[in-house]
Amino acid sequence: MSKFSHAAIEKNSILLLLLSLVAVSIGGLIEIVPTFLIKTTIEDVKGVRPYSPLELEGRNIYMREGCYLCHSQMIRSLRAEVERYGHYSLAAESMYDHPFQWGSKRTGPDLSRVGGKYSDEWHQVHMANPRDVVPESVMPGYPWLARTPLKYNEIENDLRALVDTGVPYTDEDIKNAKADLEAQSNPDADTSGVEARYPKAVIRDFDGNTKQITELDALVAYLQMLGTLVDFNAYDNANFQQ
Repeated sequence: MSKFSHAAIEKNSILLLLLSLVAVSIGGLIEIVPTFLIKTTIEDVKGVRPYSPLELEGRNIYMREGCYLCHSQMIRSLRAEVERYGHYSLAAESMYDHPFQWGSKRTGPDLSRVGGKYSDEWHQVHMANPRDVVPESVMPGYPWLARTPLKYNEIENDLRALVDTGVPYTDEDIKNAKADLEAQSNPDADTSGVEARYPKAVIRDFDGNTKQITELDALVAYLQMLGTLVDFNAYDNANFQQ
């Protein structure tokens, strides 16, 4: 574009507005259209499933407390990141995240593969006072989570809302949501249903308090499943054979 025409556009507010709208529309379409083709843009990866009701409540608490502001869940395929955090993130791992938790900065470490890395007791202490386990941590404590009973009366509605976004919860999943949530936090209960509906769900008392289900139960359940659903060795071998 010539210098004259560029100056003419800058001086003509209506023309500048129209051209700006065109540019923004093109950029918006480039971002939005792939989401309508998500089945063709995200590779099917064995093991990825929707969150169990208890994990979903934990994820809601994770977002409520702003954990995503300091922790990412996106490992780039760079050698330094893979060696520190584990296998690079796959698109399919975020396919049921609404919204996704990729994050934009790392005041703390990436949490994509934190599941099973630490014990439940470690998480209990860490959430109460992070400096008891990581002396240099700048993370604030969240001691009230262990004292706050989990409110899950609306868990069925949470699942129904996610169905509208494309998460494949079934009518059976929704009907059994409360029972599955309670069973996952109580290993002495009948856990056959939650195990069948949510393979690899970690089933145990997460906060050390068997008298009630707390917000800490839900948050630790969520953290303990991150990165545990996919067998990355099998995935890499399959890609190698192709």
